[in-house]
Amino acid sequence: MTTTHMSFDILVNQIQQTHKTLQESAVKAINKHLTIRNWLTGFYIVEFEQKGEDRAQYGTRLLQNLAERLNNPSLSYRNLKLFRQFYATYPQIGKVISNEIIDNQQFRIGQWAIAQFNNSSTEELQVPPDKLISRLSYTHLVLLLPIQDAMKRVFYEIEAIKGNWSTEELKRQIGSLYFERSGMSQNPEKLSQIVLNNAEPSNPSDIIKSPFTFEFLGLKAKDVVYESDFEQALIERLEEFLLELGDGFCFEAKQKRITIGDEYFFIDLVFYHRILKCHVLIELKVEPFKHEHSGQLKTYVNYYKKEICRADDNPPIGILLVTDKNQALVEYALADSDQELFVSKYILELPTKQALHDFLLRELKKF
Repeated sequence: MTTTHMSFDILVNQIQQTHKTLQESAVKAINKHLTIRNWLTGFYIVEFEQKGEDRAQYGTRLLQNLAERLNNPSLSYRNLKLFRQFYATYPQIGKVISNEIIDNQQFRIGQWAIAQFNNSSTEELQVPPDKLISRLSYTHLVLLLPIQDAMKRVFYEIEAIKGNWSTEELKRQIGSLYFERSGMSQNPEKLSQIVLNNAEPSNPSDIIKSPFTFEFLGLKAKDVVYESDFEQALIERLEEFLLELGDGFCFEAKQKRITIGDEYFFIDLVFYHRILKCHVLIELKVEPFKHEHSGQLKTYVNYYKKEICRADDNPPIGILLVTDKNQALVEYALADSDQELFVSKYILELPTKQALHDFLLRELKKF
């Protein structure tokens, strides 16, 4: 490499290209190792269920006991179930794992399984396994696990790789029945081109932001910023504002992660109100009100009501803050509570709509 006749613009370009190339390589390596870890874990579980000497001792509670003994958020009960399903759905990945763990005795059981798999014949339609683990993140593959139809699953694998789809784009295309629409279309190539042109591409930050990835790296949810810097700053100021009121708010979590089905969601702020004896969930959107905002908040409120609240808790409360032409629109979601006494108490103890309205206006002016 020569540095003669280098202009400042060339210097900037070389550093940018070096950063981008090596960042992408690092992200791909992280994703590949995460995928391999999860596949091998699924294999170990299946092998134990089939051949473990003391498997009868654990029976149907194997995964619960395993999660308790491992005591690692990345190896939770839910994740262990996914790993087992992942191995069962994608056994062909075993063909390429041996190349990733050569001479590592810690994985000798996995290598034995790989040898067994390579000796078997599989003629079904498949995307090459090396492409699966190098071009699709583990989060992509998790989205495909519920698809029972192998051809349909392969269709989305191919399209996601071809279009370099983000996980959100893959989820959107599955939800829009792209596979079914393609089968019904008289010109599927044209439909494919339209989808390709309008699709949201993936980038390295998509993988790093994945809950699976930051758990694998030993990070906590609070270490990962999912919203814009602007929204994060507002959320932090709102947290301070509510605590300064001194009306019973006890801070519980910021960007609180919850799992509903097979999906992760993050609640902007969660408080527990010691006077009302209930959780207060707050969502802040730096945009005009949309109907899906209230639906999202109500989902969170109902989740807390069913999964988190104790028997002596009052129903959780949701507060939604959105902007509309620099005016604050505040909507309360009460989870359809019919406890009139509690509602009256709620009106007295929580900040008024006007107080929240004024707070949001002040903060928006600062930015």
